[in-house]
Amino acid sequence: MKLLFLHRFRNFAGAERQLIELANGLAAKGHEVVVVGFYASPRVQALLDPARVRFVSLEKSGRWDMLGFGWRLLRTLRRERPDIAHGYLGLANALLVLTKPFHRARVVWGVRSSDIDVSRYGRLARFDAWIERTLARYPELIISNSHAGRTTALQRGFPADRTIVIPNGVDLVRFARDEAGREAVRAEWGVGAGIRVIGRVGRFDPQKDFETLIQAAAILGPDHPDYRFAIVGSDPHGNRAELTTLAQDLGLADRIIWNGIRDDMPAVYSAFDLCVSSSAYGEGVPNVIVEAMACGVPCVTTDVGDSARTIARFGPVVPRSNPARLAIGIATALAAPPNPDAMRQFVAETFAMDKLVASTETALRSVIDGAVSVPHAEGARA
Repeated sequence: MKLLFLHRFRNFAGAERQLIELANGLAAKGHEVVVVGFYASPRVQALLDPARVRFVSLEKSGRWDMLGFGWRLLRTLRRERPDIAHGYLGLANALLVLTKPFHRARVVWGVRSSDIDVSRYGRLARFDAWIERTLARYPELIISNSHAGRTTALQRGFPADRTIVIPNGVDLVRFARDEAGREAVRAEWGVGAGIRVIGRVGRFDPQKDFETLIQAAAILGPDHPDYRFAIVGSDPHGNRAELTTLAQDLGLADRIIWNGIRDDMPAVYSAFDLCVSSSAYGEGVPNVIVEAMACGVPCVTTDVGDSARTIARFGPVVPRSNPARLAIGIATALAAPPNPDAMRQFVAETFAMDKLVASTETALRSVIDGAVSVPHAEGARA
């Protein structure tokens, strides 16, 4: 098969990492793979397998570069002539349907979230959601990375007979316990052996609800002077300043370790004593939970999307946007951590990258063969 993936690549987070790993995996199985980005992205190019995957940038110059961008997209689709054109998220999905008369490829959509609250974002996000909902009956297949995402999609009017679930995958070679990395990162942070580090990874975005985590840290602070909170992520919307102010107002200025985006994530996870997912909405399968568990790090999560299904029996699940319950969950998880080998085995059986690649390959072949089905039993294993 010749496969073309289309994505914005304006930012770099979990969805982008998943697309890169999937593209590399499918190319390694002998498929011709082209990844097309709205914007140039040296970071993406560096992570794609240069021997097997081509990256094409549409060189979008900004939000209002539509005519030139649209022409470059059409020209690329006609030149590449893929068997499958696979969109990743809102506008990329919609564009592949709108341009279908010109490229004739079978269109597959990728859905990466569940109950996203578009009212918290700008007009472009609301337009993306509207046009995706309007065009949802046209792609040959829609792949959600979570059961919660599929449920939300069906509620939005997506076709049930063409919407399936394939959970995220994790590279178990890359994401593994790194004791040397743990020591190096903790030394960088000035954290001694007697300090417990509670980590949160994710972009500074309303969806991730860092406010609840910071408020939980304030609740825990008086009784747990040995706790430190490491927050790691990008700041695409300029929200970090407000979070820093909140932490200072709550007396946590010396208890929180702020980090930007990092490339040494296995070492960062290994430096944690606990990983927290505090999201308020929108999660599908949270990559941070899967990656942390693969590194042998216990987790606590809010009950959003497939988070409870992802963490399984290995950590507390607490209500969303509830600092007091999150504080209890953090203390509980640190007091009785699960067996790290059992966690990693669960991740290997459920979220291994080769399972994502194989399941996606099977689904895409079914589109080519005109035999798409919705394997509910397969989805239940996730």
